[in-house]
Amino acid sequence: MPDLRSTLAAAIQRLGERTDAEALLLHALSRPRSWLIAHADDALAMDVQTAYAALVERRAAGEPVAYITGRSGFWSLELEVTPATLIPRADTERLVELALERLPRDRACRVADLGTGSGAIALALASERQQAQVLATDASAAALLVARRNAQRLGLANVSFAQGDWLRPLAGQRFDLIVSNPPYIEAADPHLAQGDLRFEPASALASGSDGLDDIRRIVRDSRGHLIPGGWLLFEHGWNQGTAARALLHEAGYAEVFTAQDLEQRERVSGGRCDGWTG
Repeated sequence: MPDLRSTLAAAIQRLGERTDAEALLLHALSRPRSWLIAHADDALAMDVQTAYAALVERRAAGEPVAYITGRSGFWSLELEVTPATLIPRADTERLVELALERLPRDRACRVADLGTGSGAIALALASERQQAQVLATDASAAALLVARRNAQRLGLANVSFAQGDWLRPLAGQRFDLIVSNPPYIEAADPHLAQGDLRFEPASALASGSDGLDDIRRIVRDSRGHLIPGGWLLFEHGWNQGTAARALLHEAGYAEVFTAQDLEQRERVSGGRCDGWTG
């Protein structure tokens, strides 16, 4: 009967890298990585071998590890993810950082997260600013079910959820901060048919011929839902910073900026609503 070490080595050879092979083995074993290190020479039960082999083949076929395991880390949280939601990326943590810089620590405030998906941004903000009331919206009922389960499992009671397209669920409400990680890939981008993106919901990835259709709507409509001095922040593609700033200026936002991600690529833009907007 093969041991864990040899089984993992075979999976690494099959997948061409260690991280995914190890993550799938830990999932099959329902064990933490520390256990794997201490038990590398243990024999692997036949039923676990079979289950693990099936997981490795799914990954070899291109299915993302997060969808196979149903889990993804984001910020300080472990989140449930499904094919109804995008897989949270480390780049989006930059959006959370910039949002937290603009949210008070010592008083109540209101935040809206548009297109919440798994709830990653909303739940990260709610966990760091417990006096904030966070409204997470999504057009997908299936995605909202996942986000609600994440909020419940994490015990975050300061988050509510509403279904609807972008700002429609915000009717009659105003916020201190609106954040979003909207679709921003060009509809004809060949990367949509490659790698992990093949398995993620297309409606959460692509947005028109230039990738900016949803960002245009969010920039245009958010001012009517921000208090004076409130902020809009959104993620975008590495090559869309100039266009994002132009849209914000045209819509009358003040203090328009673009921030870079860890790889020094323009990733998040935003602006402040400097007056009442009807």
